[in-house]
Amino acid sequence: MIRLGTGRLERVVAVGAHCDDIAIGAGGTLLTLCRARPGLRVDALVLSGGGTEREQEEVEALAAFCPGADLRLTVDKLPDGRLPAHWAEAKAAVEELRARTEPDLVLAPRTEDAHQDHRGLAKLMTTAFRDHLVLGYEIVKWDGDLGRPVVYQPLAPETAEDKVRLLQEHYPSQRHRPWYDREAFLGLARIRGIESNARYAEAFAVTKLTVDLGG
Repeated sequence: MIRLGTGRLERVVAVGAHCDDIAIGAGGTLLTLCRARPGLRVDALVLSGGGTEREQEEVEALAAFCPGADLRLTVDKLPDGRLPAHWAEAKAAVEELRARTEPDLVLAPRTEDAHQDHRGLAKLMTTAFRDHLVLGYEIVKWDGDLGRPVVYQPLAPETAEDKVRLLQEHYPSQRHRPWYDREAFLGLARIRGIESNARYAEAFAVTKLTVDLGG
């Protein structure tokens, strides 16, 4: 197994189409990063949920998922499920994010995600952040769109447990959903852990990766 670090890592961008996307897809990775690097700058953008109860959920949740970080969160007001019809607004939000940061790592949805909002945002990210490491997180859903990931972030057992606890604690609006439970979140993390020779892990897709093995 090849293990490649990212070297210097001072700024991270994390984006989601909906409140809770970032936490579900990359919450364990954010906990790992922020605990290891106090003061890490995290620029987060969520395209929908602004002005609703979900925005307050997201504010409190990401603060918990990014302990000790310099977190800068924007929650926009695009309608849920309608990103393709609001492409110009979504593109403008992503371009504004790009203009204010030069990240070492970008966490975003996968371009193969079956949800049109996730997929649309993913395509915007790979265009706006052309020279950056963009990792596409996965969100389990009824579409059955989980793929074969190529990048893994192992999670310490306590980190995996913390992720599940924080998801349950900070998103009460989602608790009624049949897929939103401990078994789903921890089960996927266990599968990805098996694939990466760890107890638990989060997995990511990557569209393009440049390495400098002689540097």
